Amino acid sequence: MVLQRQPVSVPDYGSAMSITHHYDRPVLGEGIRSVLAVPVLVNGASRAVLYAAVRESMPIGDRTAEILVQAGRRLSTELAIRDEVDRRLQMLGVLDSNRGNASGAVAEGIRGAHAELRGLAQSVPEGPLRGRLRAVSDKLAALVNDEAEAGDTSVTLSPRELDVLAHIALGCTNNEVAHRLSLQPETVKSYLRAAMGKLDAHSRHEAVVTARRLGLLP
Repeated sequence: MVLQRQPVSVPDYGSAMSITHHYDRPVLGEGIRSVLAVPVLVNGASRAVLYAAVRESMPIGDRTAEILVQAGRRLSTELAIRDEVDRRLQMLGVLDSNRGNASGAVAEGIRGAHAELRGLAQSVPEGPLRGRLRAVSDKLAALVNDEAEAGDTSVTLSPRELDVLAHIALGCTNNEVAHRLSLQPETVKSYLRAAMGKLDAHSRHEAVVTARRLGLLP
């Protein structure tokens, strides 16, 4: 099943010829007959397997199978995001040693990673993972903000205003920001106007420059 990388079910585990039977003792010892196995794939590789089983020789229903498949997809997304966080943290470890020297292509790479992480944070449910993603994005911003106005807390942007401004800083149009953040273009405009007002900026460019000066963006 792991090699096939797709859900597999057997109505009678003990007599099934399509499986390895490596776990006959614990499975048959529990009287388990019908088994459904769903792999959890991350970037095409199996990272885990979810199982559903009953002690009768009968097909596992479509509703149960769909619930297990959906759970596998959610876990796959969670693992993929955690992998991305770990990758970004490793990158931080390398870049942190060069703090203050981030310029040119390196700085642009950091800004792209910062915007991507903020977009990822908004795509997951409220909780520790979202907070961790935003914390990592803040660390990335700090790498190129050594000359930011330290301690200036006069301006506070909402998470969504920062999300929008981070993508505007990459040169994205409102429509492109809307697509990346799964928002409506008018909603993007609203967040951008609010951010510009708080930053006392008269243009998108001025808003980005001011946000960087205050250490809100890398």
